[in-house]
Amino acid sequence: MKLIVGLGNPGEKYAGTRHNIGYTVVDRLMEKQQLSMTDQKFRGDYTTWHINQDRIYLLKPYTYMNLSGEAVLPFMTYFGIGMEDIIVIYDDLDLDVGKIRLRQTGSAGGHNGVKSIIDLLGSDKFNRIRIGIGRPQNGWKVVDHVLAPFGKDDQIAVDLAVDKAVDALTDWANGATFISLMNQYN
Repeated sequence: MKLIVGLGNPGEKYAGTRHNIGYTVVDRLMEKQQLSMTDQKFRGDYTTWHINQDRIYLLKPYTYMNLSGEAVLPFMTYFGIGMEDIIVIYDDLDLDVGKIRLRQTGSAGGHNGVKSIIDLLGSDKFNRIRIGIGRPQNGWKVVDHVLAPFGKDDQIAVDLAVDKAVDALTDWANGATFISLMNQYN
């Protein structure tokens, strides 16, 4: 059993925003695999992807970003999913738009959704895919930047990064180790 968590904020107001890149990746993966969200549990929407006799859950917490751990921890506990069997996908201000980085551990780096997960899991040792959204323009506040949609110029790079993340997740679901994914996709 594995768990893929896409971080974001629920509701149309946040659809397509930089902060919702985790949701976007999960949505694109579901589209490619012809899946749809089928259930709700522990303050999240989820579905089950059956592949190679394995069960992989795709989860989109609807706790709002800052409380993401409140959906992830009970979900992992209920289904008996270990730390080594999760991947969390989220936006990263410190990466250029469209860059993708896979890591197995690390701090929250100022990301409140990841901070919530680390705090509630009691560890920063979980797989993650960070997708670059770049820094705010001069005069913009961080909150305005992350809650804004991508500009036309950035959308092509973002779409490529989302597809690359989906490819990495598909490889993982098919048995690739996370270390091999890091070597291939970083």
